[in-house]
Amino acid sequence: MSSDASTEQANGLSNNADANVRTVALGSLYEKHKTIYIRSVKGWWTTWRWVLVWGTQILFYGLPWVEWNGRQAVLFHLVERKFYLFGLIFWPQDIFYLAVLLIISAYGLFLFTAIGGRLFCGYACPQTVYTEIFVWIEKRVEGDHSARAKLDQTPLDGRKFRLKLTKHALWWLLSLWTGFTLVGYFTPMRELLTEAATFGFGGWEVFWILFYGGFTYLMAGFMREQVCKYMCPYARFQSAMFDPDTLIMTYDAERGEPRGVRRKNADNSGLGDCVDCSICVQACPTGIDIRKGLQYECIGCGACIDACDAVMDKLKLPRGLVCYTSENALAGKYDSSSVLSHIVRPRIIVYACILALIVTAAGWSLATRVPLRADVLRDRSILSRPVEGNKIENLYILKVMNISETPRRFAISVSGMEGLELATENMVDANAAENREITVKVRVPADSAPTGAHQIFFDVVAADNPEVAVHEKTTFMMP
Repeated sequence: MSSDASTEQANGLSNNADANVRTVALGSLYEKHKTIYIRSVKGWWTTWRWVLVWGTQILFYGLPWVEWNGRQAVLFHLVERKFYLFGLIFWPQDIFYLAVLLIISAYGLFLFTAIGGRLFCGYACPQTVYTEIFVWIEKRVEGDHSARAKLDQTPLDGRKFRLKLTKHALWWLLSLWTGFTLVGYFTPMRELLTEAATFGFGGWEVFWILFYGGFTYLMAGFMREQVCKYMCPYARFQSAMFDPDTLIMTYDAERGEPRGVRRKNADNSGLGDCVDCSICVQACPTGIDIRKGLQYECIGCGACIDACDAVMDKLKLPRGLVCYTSENALAGKYDSSSVLSHIVRPRIIVYACILALIVTAAGWSLATRVPLRADVLRDRSILSRPVEGNKIENLYILKVMNISETPRRFAISVSGMEGLELATENMVDANAAENREITVKVRVPADSAPTGAHQIFFDVVAADNPEVAVHEKTTFMMP
């Protein structure tokens, strides 16, 4: 063989090797999805997880049907631009409270995570809650985890088709009802139910029912743990809120290793308490192995603890091989009181103080909020005009918003210039949660002030309660 041919062959082998390396590298970046057949377990953590599932869903599905003072108790009425929250009524001008609510939610999540890890993800996150419900339906229709795995491996026949059709039909019914309920928070539920009976939905209502219902079906039925592992940003920045004293689901490697199967009539003295049964992995909704330490995929649901405790009970070994504790507590073998004492630390105090301050300020603001809004707008078409009696008149559009739950009568007065008076009715009636708009004429003697803009004030006072009052400023134009 010539040297040129040898060189070409060597180059070809080198290129093939490089291609193989690139293929392996790319394969390691994109892990092939494996279907997780979650094994059902029973225990303290599973019981509490279902308590939260029931609690959150009773709240979500039930609130739109609760009435308060003859209306829906919780309603974000976009058409009327009013948000009802039991006895509170919020208008677009109250957007400040939405910002405060988001800040409180953020700090509350920071505080809760710094103390207890990702318990929100494992117990109250909608993705976890609906996945739990969908898996329950799947289990009732197709069987336990091994039966579901076996069914997916069998070819399609009449039985498999019937089971799959039943499962997906139930998933779709639940998803559509979830979307319907969500829209019921923005369109009064009674009206929405009437529209459903006659198929008279509006376009945006149809869109959001199908959109939210479709995403519920997709996320909880198919994507499941992929949302937690690849889509949710919370899993990515949780490490910024964790420290060695944060409570987490963890495995006691010192006690469990070396792991191995315990055999009868054999010397098992060299083995740890972990029998390598992998039931903790089978019970994990994200498919991780808790024995590998803290991982961002762990949602803190505690299923691995219930699975391991059941095995320890059968082996007559102490519980707690997989437990809910902190890294420092596990390393230092703290008792329960010592673990709790380490919860109070500087970052927790800072989070708690900031959260308490914001909640207190928001509560005080709501408690002292005047149930009245008033806006004064100048009529731009007529800046000023002379009228009978040698007077100058300005026109204003006065918007009176009664944000209380009772009808009220309001008295209107003006001040700020000598001889200033109203030339229209000084009383206005407003029903509960009504926005009244009226035209107001204000006059002054022509010789009472020089040419130009002069500051004046409108006072709107409730006839039945002088403390319900608004003092608004505007300008009066003299020609």
